Amino acid sequence: MGAMATIGLDLAKSVFQVHGVDADGKVLVRRQLRRGDVLKFFRGLPACLVGIEACATAHHWARAISALGHMVKMMPPAYVKPYVKRGKTDAADAEAICEAVTRPTMRFVAIKTVDQQGALMLHKTRDLLVRQRTMLINGLRGHLAEFGIIAAKGAGGVKAAIEALHEAQEQLPEAARMALHGIVDQLGQLATAIERLEARIVAWHRTNDVSRRLATIPGIGPITASAIAAAVPDGSMFRSGRQFAAWLGLTPKAHSSGGKDRQVGISKQGDGYIRRLLVVGATSVMRLARQDNASRQWAAKLLARKSAKLAAVALANKTARIAWAVMTRGEIYVAPAM
Repeated sequence: MGAMATIGLDLAKSVFQVHGVDADGKVLVRRQLRRGDVLKFFRGLPACLVGIEACATAHHWARAISALGHMVKMMPPAYVKPYVKRGKTDAADAEAICEAVTRPTMRFVAIKTVDQQGALMLHKTRDLLVRQRTMLINGLRGHLAEFGIIAAKGAGGVKAAIEALHEAQEQLPEAARMALHGIVDQLGQLATAIERLEARIVAWHRTNDVSRRLATIPGIGPITASAIAAAVPDGSMFRSGRQFAAWLGLTPKAHSSGGKDRQVGISKQGDGYIRRLLVVGATSVMRLARQDNASRQWAAKLLARKSAKLAAVALANKTARIAWAVMTRGEIYVAPAM
């Protein structure tokens, strides 16, 4: 029996499945492990290749197992699924992971550090609170409309709606006043929490060299720059700027058959949060598209031929490619000569 060469580990909350083979592919171990026994199991093995799916808790286990001397590689679950032979069981998943991790064309996910995960948690929490704020604002507008109080869209409209509530509260029933003032109080608390998170994100941005360099690109501010720097530990994991843009879902989706090539809009695969930030940043650049700036001049020419929304997505695609070049070359952005 040969030494253990490759292990597929199917992660779970309490019960983990292990599938291990030697260099010839012969199965040496196929068993379940309780959560407390996982590190004990790997501590007793010589260094080997360990494959896991990039899912919840994956980065934690990847760091812990790597610290024991093993080479850990994470893969997107969608790329592992084709290797599942039949049925959906933990044993079949672990075997598929063990097979997929050895494929020469497999794409892997970089292991994030604790600091990078902490920065991303700031972003995800902020995004959650912003969505909750939007829900409360929509609820406030809808409830006020039931009493004939209508406010304009945007931040100014929210302020006007709250002022209208205070002015008309004597004409509102007590139950409605209690409910509406509860929403207003929640909005104030959320605004304070979001400001606190944004201040912490900006502070992290200032301490990170990659994030500061990314912020030199038009359309990328501290929020977007820090999100990219935290989500992409190593820009060289992408072979080109286009591959990075494809990872963000900003490249056209191919639907070809019989020699007929067809593209049906962007794929919208990958990290939707960063993709949304890039599109929002590109939209702000489009508003200044007629000023003397190379990227804005390019955007202005595109605006002359395409709709504003399509042009913004195209500019976000271009911005993503520039971001990849800034990350991999260790340089700041320099606008092309006119």
